[in-house]
Order: sequence, then structure tokens, then C-alpha cells
Amino acid sequence: MSNIRTEFTPPGPADFDLPPVGGGSTFEFMGQEMVLGVTKPMLQLVLAAVLVFGFFYIAARKRELVPGKLQFVGEEAYSFVRNSMGRDIIGSHDFMRFTPYLFALFFFILLNNLFASIPFLQFPTFSRSGMVYGLAAMSWVIYNAVGMKKHGVLGYLKLQSVPSGVGGPILLLLIPLEFLSNIIVRPVTLALRLFANMLAGHLLLILFALGGEYLILEMSVAYAPVGILAWVLFIAIAFLELLVQFLQAYVFVLLNAMYIQGALADEH
Repeated sequence: MSNIRTEFTPPGPADFDLPPVGGGSTFEFMGQEMVLGVTKPMLQLVLAAVLVFGFFYIAARKRELVPGKLQFVGEEAYSFVRNSMGRDIIGSHDFMRFTPYLFALFFFILLNNLFASIPFLQFPTFSRSGMVYGLAAMSWVIYNAVGMKKHGVLGYLKLQSVPSGVGGPILLLLIPLEFLSNIIVRPVTLALRLFANMLAGHLLLILFALGGEYLILEMSVAYAPVGILAWVLFIAIAFLELLVQFLQAYVFVLLNAMYIQGALADEH
């Protein structure tokens, strides 16, 4: 029997660079080799959109006064987003026109997050930063467009950049900071929060799963209890990740609602 022990390779960001499905062509961009093709996260985005639309379409297709189980689940899901993230944040006057967007956004993000815990998929779509920045950019366009439509371009920029009740030389410092915070930085922090949590959580799962396997199969018997402990932690973190996946979808949409409310408000 061979005594050669393979070296443990810890997981890292490179594990999230999945190759294109079915192969793809390469090209160089800004000194880096890029791959052109359809990847697993891209397919998961499409799958999530189809599943979310399909489920709620079926749930709402036969609307009855006494709802069945599927209709009941759909109505409760809609009410959760409409009330807790629409009406309570945006306000009773304006929330209804934004509820469809918040509703679709929440369940689209939630399902893509849950893909990390679904067997055979087991990959969080939004652990790829480009996917999250796309959502953040869409949100940025929506809440800024809403504010500019109500207040005008200059009026909106003034509301977002000039704190109410503040005057004097301090404005020379506050106006650039407020502009950067409310107009430039918001979509970046919005995206980073979701991306970092999905990436870090999945890295931990990979680390404890592969680390436990290595300790049990490749190291001496003395390390087996540590490997088993690593697997126990893997299971515990997997359940914790379910909560994180829900919370990150909730926080992302909640902040969208808050940004829309802030864009509509007459005072900053």
C-alpha cells in the first residue's frame, strides 16, 4: 500500500470560476484571459426566473374565495413582501406600484441563494460579483429615476446631497460626502453585502467538507475525530446558511424599498 499522502489544497475564490457548460472560446481583455460561453450561474439565473414565474402563475391562475393550499402559499408570500417591505417602508400612498418589483426581486434572489443548498446544483448564483452588480445597477436606475421624476433632476440631487437644516461652511464637506454616499456608493455596498455573504458562506462549507474528508482519509487515525468534528460543523453551517440565504434576500429588497422611499421623500 502506498504511503504517499496528497497535499490538502484549501478552497479559494478560484473554485467559483466555473468553466462554460459545453466548452467555450477564450479572448484577452485588459491583459487577462477571458472565457466566452454560458456558465452554470447564468443557467441558474434563467432557471430561477422560470421557477418563480411558473410557481406564482400556477398559484394565482385559479383564484378562489376559499384558497387551496397552493393559492394560500402564493397569497401569503405576496402579502409578506407587500406589507413588510412595501407598505411599511415606502408608505401606503406609493407602495403598490413598487410591490411587483420588490416581490419578484425577493423571490428571485432567495431562490438563487437557496441553489447553494440544493443537491446537484450546490452553487450560490450571487457568489459571482457580476451577477449581483447587475441587480444593484437595476435598483440604482429605478430609485434614482423615481426620485428625478418626482422632484426633477436638480431638485432630486439637491435633496440627496444637501442635508436639511444644515447651513454654512460645513456644507462644503457634507455635500460631496452625501452625494458619494447616496448616489455613488449605495449600489456598490448593496451588491457587496449579498456577494460577500454568499461567497464566504459557500467557502466555509467547502472548507469543512473537504477538510474533514482529508483528515479522515489522508491523515493518520489520530486525526479522524477532528475530521468528524469538521463534518459536524459542515452540517451546522449548512443549516445556518439557509437562514443567511433568506436574510440576505430580505435585506437586499428591504434596502431597495428604503432607497425608493428616500427618493420619494420631500426631505432628506
